[in-house]
Amino acid sequence: MSTLRFLLRATVLVLWIAVGLLVALLLFPVIGQATRRWFVLRMSRLLMHICGVKVHITGSAPVLERPILYVSNHISWLDIFVLNSVRCTSFIAKSEIRNWPVVGWLVAAAGTIFIERGQRHAVKTVGTQMTACFARGDAVGLFPEGTTSTGMDVRNFHSSLFEAALGLDIDIQPVALRFFQRGQRTERFAFVGDQSLVHNIWVLLSARDVTVESHFLSPLTAHQCKEWGRSLTAQHTREQILAVIVDQQASPS
Repeated sequence: MSTLRFLLRATVLVLWIAVGLLVALLLFPVIGQATRRWFVLRMSRLLMHICGVKVHITGSAPVLERPILYVSNHISWLDIFVLNSVRCTSFIAKSEIRNWPVVGWLVAAAGTIFIERGQRHAVKTVGTQMTACFARGDAVGLFPEGTTSTGMDVRNFHSSLFEAALGLDIDIQPVALRFFQRGQRTERFAFVGDQSLVHNIWVLLSARDVTVESHFLSPLTAHQCKEWGRSLTAQHTREQILAVIVDQQASPS
């Protein structure tokens, strides 16, 4: 049954990819920003349905109507689409993702900001792009761990990319992502170690009863973050997210 489930979902996923790429190539250059946001939101929700993944929102209400920096732990390639299914968001991601087959093309079309790690002016360049997003009233998403984890812990946060939000008086909303299968916490869908992207997609598409909990914490005000500075702000957001991640008792309803 798992093989049949994978084949059916994979077939629909190929169609989803084809539609997404055609729209990105042919329509995105000529349609307005609001229409792009609508399309990314709807396509992300459709992807969750195709993959058999339920997105369960808990905690505080996500900020939907003003510029915001979402700061989240990072578990899977799916994380970008999970949060885009809540609000269209321009994510900051390592440049290597751009070269991933299919996924790289799609996240690029969705407005992902790629950072060339190790380059001297990388942070400044990304900061300029973040500034443009905030000026349009957009949400920006940041995975400050810099890589994925199993979802059972949170790595140390890199604080450099918090600077643009602090300098522009943008509130920051921490988000804790947790994967469940049949109501139990799981590391099964984490994209970590030597696992290939193709194998990770196989694991996800062949599975049943998968839920991603998106736990939105209370936004940190721009004034408070500016007083703390980027290092303390990064530390505080990590501590808040970690408190949710290590809670093994709670499960999605």
